[in-house]
Amino acid sequence: MSKTAAKKAMSQGRKQARTTLETRAAALRERAAALSAATPEAVVPTASVSLQALSGGSGSAGVLVAEGDSWFDYPGTDVLSVLEDSFGYDVESVAHKGDRVEDMAYGGGQLDKFTRTLEKVIRRGTIPKAILLSGGGNDIAGDEFRVLLNHAESPVSGLDKRVLDGVINYRLFYSYLTIIAAITAVCKAKAGRTLPILVHGYDYPIADGRGYWGGWWKLPGPWLEPGFREKGFVDPARMDKILTTMIDTFNKMLVRVAAEPAFAHVTFVDLRGTLPKTPSQYKKWWDNELHPTKKGFKRVAALFAAAL
Repeated sequence: MSKTAAKKAMSQGRKQARTTLETRAAALRERAAALSAATPEAVVPTASVSLQALSGGSGSAGVLVAEGDSWFDYPGTDVLSVLEDSFGYDVESVAHKGDRVEDMAYGGGQLDKFTRTLEKVIRRGTIPKAILLSGGGNDIAGDEFRVLLNHAESPVSGLDKRVLDGVINYRLFYSYLTIIAAITAVCKAKAGRTLPILVHGYDYPIADGRGYWGGWWKLPGPWLEPGFREKGFVDPARMDKILTTMIDTFNKMLVRVAAEPAFAHVTFVDLRGTLPKTPSQYKKWWDNELHPTKKGFKRVAALFAAAL
């Protein structure tokens, strides 16, 4: 990896943070003016102890602020809901299903929402225990996955190593550097300190052609099997080997991200091997090609809790 490019990526993240903070400073001045002009009746009342008890009491293992993709924004149960219900955390999230790491790094939308959310948490008198960051699956699955594959009958069939290296070790690597640098700068400005950041890879999926069939919740899939089928792959063992290589490459990239000298506050959570994938077991743990079941998310969230 180029040290010059890495420095430029982190500088870009800090620049984005400054822009976001300037925008938020103007918005907060407007908010302060509105509050100063508000009548006493406009002040939101506090909840009584009895009302707090109905919502689980006032205790908390800490507040977490999350940014990311569908592993943090999945219907019913996901990593964040388990951290709240099973481990006692209060989670504030700006994660959105389908978002790519490039969207998070350069689009600006999630960073603005992240900053707003962090402000709300701090206004309540709380400093978050950690920041959770999830992303990358949407950058290498679906239509993007087809681009990574050479045809099964090609003399260089399987993963195109040059394309895989370019997507994961360059595009995603520098995107991660940018977004983490931006988040870090925002946390320093708003919380007055560097906050721990947890990033995670993914476990080894199975390209069985299953998508999410939740009707209105638009995340249908499948995301892997169509690419294999289009490129002529039919052997499950060969497909599994390809996916293992892709996931290992992605996770190793995140290890390098967390090892950056400027990112001593970043922890990588390794989820590989967490969910059983034997033919008789995997459907109990994988809801579809890319997302765990409720049972699977509980096992995954336990690793986040251990890291926290």
